[in-house]
Amino acid sequence: MLTTSIILVFSYLVDRFVGDPRNLPHPVIFIGKGISLLEKLIRKVFHDERKLKVVGLLFPIVIVGLTYLLTAIVLIIAHQINNWLAICIEVWLISTTIATKGLADAGRDVYKPLQEKDLPKARQSLGMIVGRDTHSLDENEISRGTIETVAENIVDAIISPLFYALIGGAPLAMAYRAVNTLDSMVGYKNEKYRNLGWASARLDDLCNYIPARITAVLILAACWITRLDIRGAWSSIKNDAKLHPSPNSGIPEAAVAGALGIQLGGTNYYNGIASHRAKMGVPKRRIEANDILHTIKIMHISSIIGLVIFFILSIFITVYVY
Repeated sequence: MLTTSIILVFSYLVDRFVGDPRNLPHPVIFIGKGISLLEKLIRKVFHDERKLKVVGLLFPIVIVGLTYLLTAIVLIIAHQINNWLAICIEVWLISTTIATKGLADAGRDVYKPLQEKDLPKARQSLGMIVGRDTHSLDENEISRGTIETVAENIVDAIISPLFYALIGGAPLAMAYRAVNTLDSMVGYKNEKYRNLGWASARLDDLCNYIPARITAVLILAACWITRLDIRGAWSSIKNDAKLHPSPNSGIPEAAVAGALGIQLGGTNYYNGIASHRAKMGVPKRRIEANDILHTIKIMHISSIIGLVIFFILSIFITVYVY
């Protein structure tokens, strides 16, 4: 009766302490290949940009639909063989949709060379996790980019997957990961993907809407536990999150900025072209490399609080609904 609760906890623990072993195939790789193949087929058949806007609906329908269906089929077959096998597979599949360890490792990979004053190495490590130009960034800007990335991904790399796993198990969690992968591959507002990727970008915004607001509450709770500036975090969420181009990403970024008393946002460069982002948070001090570790701590605590809440909800649903 408590299978869902147990699966959620073990999925989180597998990701937190094991992560994504390189010798195991990651489902996102196959999702990405499917997206690339579908894009090639679409562009081969359709050349009119107006038609591409309609055809863009195929990405969510085909990729997300197939991901959900294939995951469900794998679990059905596994259950026919052995229930414990099915549970193990579901735990592993859900764990691949979460990236707590990956985020923390990525943040520390930037923090360590900053501590050693090795800016070229720090820029290289940051360049592995962001799309902005990093070759000329100073310590402050390198730290800012890392903090923004870790903070933003609290939603789509942790809370959202757990949220959808709670509702629909591995099939829905994997479907969400397909949505997120679509957004990262084709959900751009540039000339190439403005029409073809609009549906994928909108679906990603929609799927992250509720989890992002849950994340706001979780970060505030984490601030209270760690005695960070909870009022500053709440003020930044209210005043600054809406200034972010994403309706969801601005929430965790603003919350972290307010909690740490720093300012995030500003000017980034992409292939030499400046992109100006709204600034979030009141700068009570200059950003430091140690703020990366503070952000990782906020991520860990807020994700644990979220896991506990989802665990309790899953028990409640099992006992009182089913």
